[in-house]
Formats: sequence, C-alpha cells, structure tokens
Amino acid sequence: MTLTKEFHQQTVVITGGASGIGQACASLFAGLGALVLVADRDTTAAAATAGRIGGVALQIDVGDEDSVSAAANCVRDSYGMADILVNCAGVLQRTLPPGELSQREWDFVSHIDLRGTYLCCVAFGAPMAQRHSGSIVNIASVAGMRSGPLHSYGPAKAGVISLTESLAGEWGPKGVRVNCVSPGFTQTPALDRGFSTHTLEADTLRQASALGRLVTSEEIAQAVVFLASNRAAAITGVNLPVDAGYLVAGSWAAYGGLRR
Repeated sequence: MTLTKEFHQQTVVITGGASGIGQACASLFAGLGALVLVADRDTTAAAATAGRIGGVALQIDVGDEDSVSAAANCVRDSYGMADILVNCAGVLQRTLPPGELSQREWDFVSHIDLRGTYLCCVAFGAPMAQRHSGSIVNIASVAGMRSGPLHSYGPAKAGVISLTESLAGEWGPKGVRVNCVSPGFTQTPALDRGFSTHTLEADTLRQASALGRLVTSEEIAQAVVFLASNRAAAITGVNLPVDAGYLVAGSWAAYGGLRR
C-alpha cells in the first residue's frame, strides 16, 4: 500500500470537522484514503466540507448526550464501527477574571470541551474496545498545561489530557490506543476573532514562541494523523504539544527572554 492510501478502507469520525483544526484533519485523512465522516453541529458547513473532500456529513452536538448516541448509532448502522475518532469539537472562553466570568459560561465551556469529549469517547470508543481495535485522538491545548486567564477552558483541557491517559489505560488491553494533541496558538477562525476584538495580539503570540510564529491547522492535522496511524502503533496515553515552542519559551523571561 502506498503512503497516499495508508488509511484505505478505514472510517474516520472527526467531531468539529467543519472548521478549523477539524476541517484540516478531515482534508488530510481524506487525502490519505480514509472515508471521513465530518461530524459537526453546523450541518451546512459539514456538508460543504464533506462535499469538498469526498466525505460524509454527520450531524452531532457533543453537548447533547442523545445527539452523540444518535450519531454513533448512525455510523454503526451505515459503516460499521469507526476505526478512528478525532475529537476536535470545542468552544473557547473569554479571558475574564473570576467574578466576571459567569457560572453559566464556565459550565458551558466545561460541558462542551471536557464532557463532550468524554461522551464521544464512550460512544465511539466502547465499540472499538469490544472489537479490540481502534485509535482515538483528542484535541487538548497548551492552555491545559500552563497558567492563564482561562478559568474554565484551561481546566477543561487539562481534564482532556487526564481523560486521555485514563482511557489509554482502560482500553489499551483491548487494543485501542488513545492519545491527544495540545495545540499552541493556531491560526483558525476562532483565533482570528480574538485578533479582531484585540483580545489577542498576533505579534505578542509570535514572540511568545521559540520559533517566533503561530501554528497552522494543517500542522496540527499532521500530528493527529501520525498518532492515529500505524506509525504510532506503540504509542498510547501521550499528550503531544504542537505549539511552535510556546511551552519552552516562557521560562526564558526570567533570563531576559529568548535570544532573538
């Protein structure tokens, strides 16, 4: 089998697949021969992405347990069990201090980013465990690995990292690998909205990384595809940061910053 078809006859479900990192993952998996199910709450955008890559649109709202169950049942009835699950669906959070960040917003972010990831892992991963085969890649964030003004998003993403490790131990004996990727500041429509409102500044983010740049969605997708592939057959329970060196750059501030 050639490299360009390494996922031939494999079914890949990508939540949040209609935009950003999810869309980049969908395009890359499709180009490598997979049948990609673009699972998204925005059915119009999902259909557009699926049409462009030769995939299939799948309606899902990861915040709704019934919706997740219905999507998993649809995949099972139409395609058999999913071979690969990529959990990209998520929401961001405003950088508000405690007391200004409403409990409603805190709950919503955690509900989607952590609980939603867990629901999808259970709905699609439990059948993988029964079949003794499968791979799951969750999208966490460097925000779950460092302090920051994201008092719901950060803990939720830290929870995704912990969940990944726990499920890797739970399902490893049954032949299912579970890993996660932690993106740094990645060029997506969501980040662009942060720039437009001046919540974030592009130059500041670039200077905060060792490589002096942002990350692209396609670079995140490359890491996801690697972890899902047979090239990573002995890898499970890892959290792989793809952050242009953001995590290693911060501690240099005590020494006057990176030597640019």
